[in-house]
Amino acid sequence: MRLPPVLASPWARLGLAGGLVGGVGVAVYFGGPDWDEAGRAFQAVRWEWVLAAVGGDLLAVVARVLAWRTVIGQALPTPHPPFGHVFSAFSVGLMANATLPGRVGELARVAVLVRHMPGRRGAWPTLVGSVVAHRVFDLFPVAALVVWVLATARLPQWAVTSLAVLFVLGGGLFLFALLSARHHHRSHLDGLGAARRLVIMIRHGLGVLRRPAAAAAAVWFQLVGWLCQLLAVWTAMRAFEIDLDLAAAGLVLVLMNVATVLPLWPGNVGLLQATIALPLMEYGIPYARGFAFGIGLQAIEASVGVGFGLLFLGREGLSFAALRRMPPAVEADEVLAAEAGVDGLAPEAQGAGARLPG
Repeated sequence: MRLPPVLASPWARLGLAGGLVGGVGVAVYFGGPDWDEAGRAFQAVRWEWVLAAVGGDLLAVVARVLAWRTVIGQALPTPHPPFGHVFSAFSVGLMANATLPGRVGELARVAVLVRHMPGRRGAWPTLVGSVVAHRVFDLFPVAALVVWVLATARLPQWAVTSLAVLFVLGGGLFLFALLSARHHHRSHLDGLGAARRLVIMIRHGLGVLRRPAAAAAAVWFQLVGWLCQLLAVWTAMRAFEIDLDLAAAGLVLVLMNVATVLPLWPGNVGLLQATIALPLMEYGIPYARGFAFGIGLQAIEASVGVGFGLLFLGREGLSFAALRRMPPAVEADEVLAAEAGVDGLAPEAQGAGARLPG
């Protein structure tokens, strides 16, 4: 997609990004809490609980990597990528989602993993399908978490509405994925154009939905991941001297995921903290302390996602600028179609779509 002339210069893009970040910062500062009170909340932080929260988030990442690897194992023929490569790709994707708008991390983790699979025909679109399937398996623990929170937590009306919308969207995604997977066995690649081949190979990535044992294993790993993240949120609350039960932690976990479904700017900083602090007021937690807790919780999660992401980004020999040049989802169809239509490509061109730019 061609950029408007005014954004053709890198200095213009840098200025626009700086203006956006500055505008968000000003809005958060002047529209935020009593910063003196928030500062006192940080001074009282108990660091042993912070370390426990970091450990919980790390375990959650490991469990989710195992879930994705289970899906990949059903989507692709052998040899399957080892755990280290999958963990590396997943970590880079987490960092990209946390620092860049547009959820480019979902494509970034596919691109990083495909780098370790040279010559694997159709690997890119199949792995995109595996990412969709991996997200679909989130719906089971999320549904259980939402039902539990609705039954036990104190929710303002806007939170009830948000959870209802999340539930409907999640159900629609699961139905789409299930129908796609059910039709996979009827599909053949012979005589089809690149676009149809692309759709079929994405369905192949969803094929784990048709294998009960593998699907159950992926759901189990996702459940473990969400449980570890729930405990991480609860321990982070203890770090900020917010002594509430697991139901309140579950409410925070659900709403922070709602706040990041549509990334308006990197991390949705400010919006995420307000989304956490407002419902905690129902429990008698001052807004400033809840806002400070939201900052701390996002920093704890970033220490795992961004920290490991940067580590593996360097290990992969990539740069952050390469992630910024990842095509958004609406432009990725050209790359995917090129990968799907490999019959007419020279061998050296067949893997071109699988490489990160730059």
